[in-house]
Amino acid sequence: MSEAVVSPVRIGRLSIGALGILALALGALQSVVEPALPLLQRELGVSPAEGALVGNTLLITGAVVTPVAGKLGDRYGGKRVLVRLMAVVSAGGLLAGLAPNLPVLLLGQVLQGVMVGALPLSFILVRKHLPAGESQVAIGLVVALFTGGGMVGTLFAGPIADGVSWHAMFALPTIAIIVATVAVARLMPHDPPVPSDTRIDWPGVVLLSGTLLAFMIGLVKATSGDLPPLAVGALAVVVAALATGWVVVERRAASPMVDLRMLAQPAMWNACVFTFVITISSGMVIFLLPQLFAISADGYGFGAGTTDIGLFLLPGAIAGAVSDSVGGIAARRFGPRAVVIVGTVVTAATMIALASLHTAAWQLVLAKVLTAFAAGVGTTALLAGAATTVETGDTGIATSLLVVTRVIGVALGAQAGGAILDAGADPMTGRPTESAFATGFAFAGLVAALSLLVVRITKNTKKGVQA
Repeated sequence: MSEAVVSPVRIGRLSIGALGILALALGALQSVVEPALPLLQRELGVSPAEGALVGNTLLITGAVVTPVAGKLGDRYGGKRVLVRLMAVVSAGGLLAGLAPNLPVLLLGQVLQGVMVGALPLSFILVRKHLPAGESQVAIGLVVALFTGGGMVGTLFAGPIADGVSWHAMFALPTIAIIVATVAVARLMPHDPPVPSDTRIDWPGVVLLSGTLLAFMIGLVKATSGDLPPLAVGALAVVVAALATGWVVVERRAASPMVDLRMLAQPAMWNACVFTFVITISSGMVIFLLPQLFAISADGYGFGAGTTDIGLFLLPGAIAGAVSDSVGGIAARRFGPRAVVIVGTVVTAATMIALASLHTAAWQLVLAKVLTAFAAGVGTTALLAGAATTVETGDTGIATSLLVVTRVIGVALGAQAGGAILDAGADPMTGRPTESAFATGFAFAGLVAALSLLVVRITKNTKKGVQA
C-alpha cells in the first residue's frame, strides 16, 4: 500500500503579513545605528574607530549566519529555525536597549546580527506553502518591507533617541519583532524538515567569526597607538592563524559554509575581488558622512543632531533601495563589467571631489545618493552576473560567497574610516580634524578607482588565457 502524499498547507494573507511586518521591524532595527553613531560615541565616550565596531559586529554575525541559515531551515524546518533566530535577535535588541557601556552594546549587536538569516528562512517558508507565481510576489513583498524598514529606522532613530533615549531606538523595534514573531509562530503552519547527511560547518562558522572580530578589534587597537609594536605583531599573528585555520577547514569540509573551490573559477574570483574593493569604499562613505554631519558647526562641520542626520541620509537609503532593482536590469542589458566600470567611476569621482567640496550639506547628501546608487547597482550586477555564470546547482553557493564578501568589505571600510579619523584627531580636543575627513574621502575614492585597475588586469588575463 503506497503512502499518501501530503500536500503542504497553503498560507493566507495573515501569515504573509506577519512575515512582512517581521521583515519591516528587522530592517528598522538594523538601520538605527548609522544615523545615531555619533550620538552613541558621545554617550559611551568612545573613539570613532571603537564606534565603528557597533555596526560592524552586526555585519560580522550576518556574514557568518547567511550561508548556514538556509541549510538550518531545510534541515530542521524553516518556521522552527526562524522563531529561534528571532528569539536570539530579540535578546540582542533588549540587551542593546539596556546597555550601560560599549562591550554590552557590542554583545547585543552580535546577537542581533543573526537577523540576516531571517530573509532566506522566510523565502523557504513562502516557497513551501505557495505556488511559484504567488511565492515570487510574497518574496518581493518581504524584501520590499525589509528595505522599507531600513528607511523607517534611518528616519525615526533620531526622533526616538532625541525624544526618549538612544536605548529606546533599540527597544522599540525589538518589541515589534517579538510581537511579529509570536504572530508568525501562531499563524504560519509547520514545514517538515528535509533529512540530510551533510553536516553544518560549525568549525568554519566559529573560525570565520573569530577571524573577523580579531581583525576589527586589532585594527582599532593598532590605530589607537595604545599598543606597543610587539602586541600589534602578536595580534597580526593571531588573525593570520585564525584565517589560515578557516581556509584549511573550508577546503576539507564535506559541506563548507563558503565553498572556496568556487574561487577557482575566473568569473567568481573576479566578481569577489570587484565586490570587495567596491564595498570597502562604500563602507567608508557609510561611516564618514554621519561623522562629518555631527561635527560642531563652530568649525567645519554642521552640528547636526541624530534626527537631522537621519533626514540627510534618507535620500541615500532610497537610492540604495532603487539600485537593487536597477542593477539586475542594467547587468542584463549592458553586461556586469560595464555596469561595474560606470559605478566605479561615479564613486571614485564623487569621493575625490568630496575631499575638497564638503562645506555644504547638499554636497554630502548628493555624494551619499550617488555612491549608494553606484555601489548598489555595481554589486547587484555582480550578483546577477555570477548567478548566471555558474552551474544552476551552484547558484546558492556563488551568491552566498558574494554576499559574505560584500559584508566583509563594508565592515572593513567602516573600520578603516574610523581608524583614519582616530589617526587624524586633534590632540587638544580629541575631535577629528578637517584634513582627516579629506584624507578619508580621498582614500575611499582611490580604493574605488582601484576597481578599474582590477577590471583592466582581469581583462588582460582573460585575453592571455584565450590566446
